Amino acid sequence: MKKVLLFFVSLFVGIALFVGVIRFVGWEEIGFSLRIFTGWQGLVIFCLSLLVLFFGMWKWKIILKSQGYDIPKRKLIAPYLAGFSLIYLFPMLILGGEIFRSYILKEKFNMPLRKGIVSVAIDKILEGTSFLVAIIVGTVFFLLKIGLPPKNLTILLGLVTLSLSALTGFFYFKSFKKQSIAKIFTKIAKKNRFLNGEVLEIEKEIFRFFRANKRAFWEGMGLAFVRVAVTWARCWLLIFFLGKTVGAFSALSILGFYYFVLFIPITAALGTHEVIQTFSFSALGIGAGLAPVFTMIQRAAEVAVALVGIVLFFRYGVGLIKTVLFRKMGGLLGKEE
Repeated sequence: MKKVLLFFVSLFVGIALFVGVIRFVGWEEIGFSLRIFTGWQGLVIFCLSLLVLFFGMWKWKIILKSQGYDIPKRKLIAPYLAGFSLIYLFPMLILGGEIFRSYILKEKFNMPLRKGIVSVAIDKILEGTSFLVAIIVGTVFFLLKIGLPPKNLTILLGLVTLSLSALTGFFYFKSFKKQSIAKIFTKIAKKNRFLNGEVLEIEKEIFRFFRANKRAFWEGMGLAFVRVAVTWARCWLLIFFLGKTVGAFSALSILGFYYFVLFIPITAALGTHEVIQTFSFSALGIGAGLAPVFTMIQRAAEVAVALVGIVLFFRYGVGLIKTVLFRKMGGLLGKEE
């Protein structure tokens, strides 16, 4: 019930922000920009969105292969898309997409749940590292180009960037030094079996990947940055389709802001993306009126992909729930006998 309430609250906040930006910019300017955009251009943006997810899925396959599970790409597409849809449309379900992927690996490919969790955790670490680099480089260029933005925004950007950088740096430092992070939490919950057992084992396997699987690590990291590069190209191309030409680093700044708002748990970054891109487009001289059109078209492509993922989620998810329920019922019946 709490999760449902959070979903509607975040959706309401997103809609309120979205409507506020539209009123600020004006429908006439938005309508003019939309008329420039054509159907075939929309198809290109949609295909690039699919390509972004394809490279993400390929990265996950590399990680799984390093764990001894060489699963064909075609069999990973469905669970990866379904996991993406959960993360994108329901970000308030903390780790919902990641947990779903782990269970799919267990049920469909007989992979131990622990190894599934490890694979997804490594996937998110590599992805987060590439996002962080894009955010930092994009923000630095943005500040060099326009000077310091308003004080409150500067503080917010600085705190988030520093926090994410510190957490990422802390993880890699501990990983290569073979020093446990999870033990910090086990001291707080000494009697918790999960924290004292499973989490420590999961952490060991994650650290082992970064220390021992050098080839898989660099291939995975490379694919994470290829994914960022495709998203970067999509940003630049979409602005070009809307009648404006920007430099590569300006497009990277816009991409950095996009990744920044993804950390805010609002469905499809509704409203938050419009707010921050209206500011960035205006500051970069692209035009504030183009920002809502940019975000709406990008979101339309991503939502279309997410809807495919939701269909796949119900196909796999319902079957998964039934399997788990029947297993539990069978266990109960067995005990009764």
